[in-house]
Amino acid sequence: MNRVVILGGAESGVGAAVLAKVKGYDTFLSDNGCITPQYQARLEEYGIPYEMGGHSPEKILNADLVIKSPGIPDNVPMVCQLREQGIPIISEIEFAGRYDNARKICITGSNGKTTTTSIIYYLLKNAGLNVGLAGNIGESYAFQVATKNYDIYVLELSSFQLDGMYDFKADIAILMNITPDHLDRYDFKMQNYINSKFRITRNMSENDCFIFCEDDDITIGHLSEIVLRAKKFPFSQTHVVEQGAFLQDNQICVRTEDDEYGLPVEDLSLSGKHNLYNTMAAAITAKIMNISNETIRESLKTFQGVEHRLEKVLSIRDIQFINDSKATNVNSAWYALESMTRPTVWIAGGKDKGNDYEPLTDLVKEKVRALVCLGKDNTKLHDFFGDKIATIVDASSAEEAVQKAYELAEPGDVVLLSPCCASFDLFKSYEDRGRQFKDAVRKL
Repeated sequence: MNRVVILGGAESGVGAAVLAKVKGYDTFLSDNGCITPQYQARLEEYGIPYEMGGHSPEKILNADLVIKSPGIPDNVPMVCQLREQGIPIISEIEFAGRYDNARKICITGSNGKTTTTSIIYYLLKNAGLNVGLAGNIGESYAFQVATKNYDIYVLELSSFQLDGMYDFKADIAILMNITPDHLDRYDFKMQNYINSKFRITRNMSENDCFIFCEDDDITIGHLSEIVLRAKKFPFSQTHVVEQGAFLQDNQICVRTEDDEYGLPVEDLSLSGKHNLYNTMAAAITAKIMNISNETIRESLKTFQGVEHRLEKVLSIRDIQFINDSKATNVNSAWYALESMTRPTVWIAGGKDKGNDYEPLTDLVKEKVRALVCLGKDNTKLHDFFGDKIATIVDASSAEEAVQKAYELAEPGDVVLLSPCCASFDLFKSYEDRGRQFKDAVRKL
């Protein structure tokens, strides 16, 4: 194998190209759209030939191996052509894993994975370990494998990244939950999405650890048929577990092997039911990694949260603005609304991924004063919530949405951006959406 072609010229693709080049492959990168100046500069720095604005078949179909960025669907013409020719297609994570001997802690789930990943990284850093943070967060895993040397990686993995993984193995795998998401990429079949999430447990041995939510029916329903060999550490808010974490007397109790540790819920820096799950998964990981109780306690007291996840922006005229732009599915928005303690003006909408809004009905009736729809096509939101929310208005920009929400809100209310949908109709990414929201709030 000599020629490696990378499809996609953003963080993941450029990182994979750098690693391929450093390892001596004949490397080429192709992007159907634009490559930003920062990534063009990195490709030029490493002497990697690239193209943008289209794919040249003669430069791609001669590859021995193709690394596909996670944002590219499997059904685009170039990927179909590669498959027809029998050229192997893998993910950046699979490729980087082939050149990395570090211990790998891998986190996936429909919701909570970024926060859980960030807490675990923070815990390990505070314990003085030589640890990198990568995957679906921060600098690409492949680029770090090419340029840095860590003993441990904490990797947030999306279903799209897991789809292209075959020989990769996690030492500690964490599955937070499985709720309907990205079904447009899985032929609208829930089972396909479930199978994708469980790929995080591939190749695990009896010495590896699998951490999962025992309150999640879908996870439990598929556990015995998929996860056959790893040590299992469940976490639950409803019942006691023998090994793992559970709630008792307003404490998180963590049991691993012969060790038991209790952490008062009131000591945690993050509030909300969903964050209890995130914290439990992180605490189990820390105990498996032999981190001291003192470091765990201190870290969980001081962790500051993740940008775009229930992030308090400003309070204006006693109206609290909260940026939850990372809530790109129904379950994420459910957790956000569930944690609201004040009347809420809710900003939602974007690229619908086959959403079923039914689970939000009771919370919306109880908590939402008005809905501001922020998307190119808000028909589905109007149709579903029309008889459940007294006031529904449309907005076609973050600034317009913030202005309308501010006018609808009363002192003592919350304005919550928790979109339920992907951002790609009006924004570059959920980060772009969240930053535009925050800028608009600051301009009020």
